[in-house]
Order: sequence, then structure tokens, then C-alpha cells
Amino acid sequence: MRALLVANPAATTTSARTRDVLIHALASEMKLDAVTTEYRGHAWDLGRQAAEGGEVDLVVALGGDGTVNEVVNGLLHEGPDPERLPRLAVVPGGSTNVFARALGLPNDAVESTGALLQALREGSERTVGLGLAAGTPGTADESVPARWFTFCAGFGFDAGVIGRVEQQRERGRKSTHALYLRQALRQFFDDEHRRNGTITLERPGEDPVADLAMSIVCNTSPWTFLGNRPVYALPGASFDDALDVLGLRRLSTVGVTRLATQLLTSSPERGPHGKQVVSARDLTAFTLHSKVPLPLQMDGDHLGLRTSVTFTGVRRALRVIV
Repeated sequence: MRALLVANPAATTTSARTRDVLIHALASEMKLDAVTTEYRGHAWDLGRQAAEGGEVDLVVALGGDGTVNEVVNGLLHEGPDPERLPRLAVVPGGSTNVFARALGLPNDAVESTGALLQALREGSERTVGLGLAAGTPGTADESVPARWFTFCAGFGFDAGVIGRVEQQRERGRKSTHALYLRQALRQFFDDEHRRNGTITLERPGEDPVADLAMSIVCNTSPWTFLGNRPVYALPGASFDDALDVLGLRRLSTVGVTRLATQLLTSSPERGPHGKQVVSARDLTAFTLHSKVPLPLQMDGDHLGLRTSVTFTGVRRALRVIV
């Protein structure tokens, strides 16, 4: 087996020594080429080259969710073809590692490498569905290229929080739960549209749902993690289905407090609920429009402002070692 290891040297929870140990362990079981990323988008380029070359059987992403997202977009740059494309394996090295943990992998890089090697010996893999987002034809965003995401996307409030966190990290702040909480509070009080939502959800064959103040798209559950605590925004979301959507009609102080409480106490059986909550299950195609430009994020990566995004849920898009 020939494998490519794509390692992010800036990954939050791995050191150069840890990477060397992991590379040695993997190389003992397969023909391994290891590349350390050098610039934003490098993992995308490496994934694309692996998909086009036809010689790589497995791509291992060592890093956080951003590194995984880049590798996946490189692998699928010409579209999903699970039988032809290299398989994907993930060794978590970021601060949250939602995709890897949602797959049931250990959150420790060394333990995850051991689980990966065992899965390869046993031939254990699954074919997962993914989400695809693109600018909507006929709108100002129609030229925005399509991009795949592995576990979630957000249009509005949560994307704004991520954008603020990224700004703080560029200034040298460490990514912590306290940092996210502070930026969430600032985003809440600065959001002039929180009481009168600007987002409309459009689905084929259904009436539009207008005036949403925030929207979250999930490809799996849990939506994220607070330390070791899983958070279930849409408990029914699954890698085996298409996409689920959660919307909130108003971001009032009481409503957000209720939502935060429900998220903190959420479970695989019960997530956010109430008259201000809108949800839709297993959608293969839908569009989110906004009256004003709003921030967009995918897999925790802030992508700037958009006014209209079209989402596609693609079942069985990529083979993953688990």
C-alpha cells in the first residue's frame, strides 16, 4: 500500500517529535511519503495530486479540521468517486477535531494512529456522505466556487463568532473555550439583525422559511465539542444521510440563553427545540438567502461574507478508514 501523510506543522496538539513518532509507526506498515504543509491551501494541492496521480491508495491527514477540509477538497476537486479515489484517514492534531471524533476515533494522535493501523489490518472502512456549498446561480455570489465540508457549515451568527476567533488567533491568542465564549458574546451584542432575521431557507417543493436570525447546517452529530462534552445541535444528523438544518427565528437574550442551555444539555436523543427553532432533516438540496451579506463558515473555517449559498448533501462521497 502506498500512502501520503499530509501533516500540518501548526497543528495545536502535536509537536515535531510526535509527528516523527507517528511517521515512523505508519512507515513500518506501508510505503509512506510524508509532506509537511507550507502554506494555506497546500493540503488541498496535495490531496488533488493524490487523486490525479492514481498511485496513492491512502491519504492520511494529520492536523485539525481545517487540514482535513483542505485534503478532502483536494481529493474531490473533480467530484466524488469513492471506488476510484484514495481512501482518507485522519489523525487528530487540532484543538477540537470534530470530524475525527464524530467518526469515533480517539482524540489523541498516538492512540488514533494505533487505531488507524488496526483498522487497516482489519480492512475497516466506511463510505461517508459530505456537504457541498456554492454560490447560488443568478445571484451576486454565483461565481463563488463550490467547496466541500465534512461536518458542518454556518451562515450568520456562528460564522461571525468563528471570524472573530480567527482574528484573535492571528494576534497571537490561544484557541480556548473562553476565547470562543467572549467572541460569541461580542458577536451577539454587535449583531444588528439578531431580532429581525434576514435569512430565508428555500427547499424544493416546500414553502420558504423566512426571517431566520441564524442557521447551522450539519452533516453529522455531534455538531461540536466543548472539551470532552459533545454538543448536539441536530441529533439526527448522520454521515449516512444528507444534510440537516437548524434555524433560529430570533436571537433575543432570553432565546439565546435558552438555546445555550439546550445545547449544553443536549443528547443524541434531544437537541434544541421550541417555537423559535426551525429544523429540517436529510436534505439533498436547499438554499439559504440573506437580505444582507452575512459571514459563512465551513468546518470551522471563516470564508467571508455571502448573500446566498446553495447546499447539496451528497451521500456516499468518500471512503474513510475507521
